[in-house]
Amino acid sequence: MLKVENLTKSYTSGGRSLTVLESVSFELQPGDTFSIVGPSGSGKTTLLGLCAGLDRASSGSVWLNGIQLDTLNEDQRAAVRNEHVGFIFQNFQLLPTLTALENVLVPLELRGVSGGTKAAQALLERVGLGGRGHHYPTQLSGGEQQRVSLARAFANRPKILFADEPTGNLDADTSATVVDLLFGLNREAGTTLVLVTHDLELAAKTQRVVRIKGGSVVSDSFTQRATASTPAQ
Repeated sequence: MLKVENLTKSYTSGGRSLTVLESVSFELQPGDTFSIVGPSGSGKTTLLGLCAGLDRASSGSVWLNGIQLDTLNEDQRAAVRNEHVGFIFQNFQLLPTLTALENVLVPLELRGVSGGTKAAQALLERVGLGGRGHHYPTQLSGGEQQRVSLARAFANRPKILFADEPTGNLDADTSATVVDLLFGLNREAGTTLVLVTHDLELAAKTQRVVRIKGGSVVSDSFTQRATASTPAQ
């Protein structure tokens, strides 16, 4: 589902080259759950963006569902994301001028899916917000906004979901609710999950954890949860 090969990302600043990610490689199968952990500035979010085709690497390659992203232009990569990818962000990224239901509908409308309102409403009900579809983001709590973003992320039935610090702006109780929904929805849909987090307890819920420091992978391990579970088909 996702193959990363010798991925390197460098920037030029003040006449000097700064390498933020160096020679990172891994491969994920459909249905795998995977965490990227490390200190601030270690390259986690950069790696996530490269894997999702939001940015282009300086060298190396990314294959997403068999499609080599580094051979595509920006519009082509956007089309791949729209077709195959879901996103969850720390700051929710809901459109403020749209209601909760309209926000969930956005991925379906971008794909030209007609009659998506019923599916979007069902997803809001799945995340416990069936009666809040007419509310705007400013009328919702942080936890409710993140639950709307979860419903939106799964609206187009993505093959892979990228989550960047999905509980970073939430309190402990709200985080627990969002995590339960995230893993529950992911399990039901059979989606591959790539999670960036500072929370080691959250990372331990995934099958595999990669630790990054200074732009390089310093460890790559499978959790006890993974060894005790049945591999994804």
